[in-house]
Amino acid sequence: MTKPANPIIAAIDTTDLSTAMRWSQQLNGQVGMLKLGLAFYLAHGAAGVRQVTEKPVFLDLKLHDIPNTVAGGVTAVLSLGAAMLTLHAGGGTAMIAAARNAAETAGGARPKLLAVTVLTSLSAEALAETGVADNPSQQVLRLAKLALKSGADGLVCSPLEVAMLRAEIGPEPLLVVPGIRPAGAAVGDQARTLTPREAIGAGADWLVIGRPITGAADPAQAAAAIAADLEQG
Repeated sequence: MTKPANPIIAAIDTTDLSTAMRWSQQLNGQVGMLKLGLAFYLAHGAAGVRQVTEKPVFLDLKLHDIPNTVAGGVTAVLSLGAAMLTLHAGGGTAMIAAARNAAETAGGARPKLLAVTVLTSLSAEALAETGVADNPSQQVLRLAKLALKSGADGLVCSPLEVAMLRAEIGPEPLLVVPGIRPAGAAVGDQARTLTPREAIGAGADWLVIGRPITGAADPAQAAAAIAADLEQG
């Protein structure tokens, strides 16, 4: 798998269209991709995605429903030309297979389907509250193997599971990693974090970084500093 020249995905986590457009303009050329999530998509839909950027985006919708509904959701967003699209691994084998089939039915380029394993906001205690007795790493590995066997192209996982996953699943599946915090940055609501350089060193392909970039006084400068640090690593 060829590593991206700039592995930074800037998370455009806002429902304000003008703010999203401003960040997109500021970060043009400074990051490898932009991520637009569920809140933005619910507020502005496909038209909003097209207004923010003409480039392929990481569409982080975390689809999770019965197989037929998820397949319909995948079909509905294919026209956006997203580079990557997320769905929950917890949806099971049939759901993931249906999503892959829908993505391929249209022919031509399709988004890479990324399965979300365990949200980075969930600690072992939080998992236990949902009835999962295993620790986060064990649950991540279980869901990762299920998702990849069912047709997912890669995974979204915590940085703390990257090295373990690489050892178990090999170099080919994409690993897209949120919960990235540059040294000295506030952790916020992320329970399991690493620095950008640590995550890449562990085997991550793409790094999803939000507030350390968009919350900075100069988002472009913040992104450029992270990219420069990675190049030095």
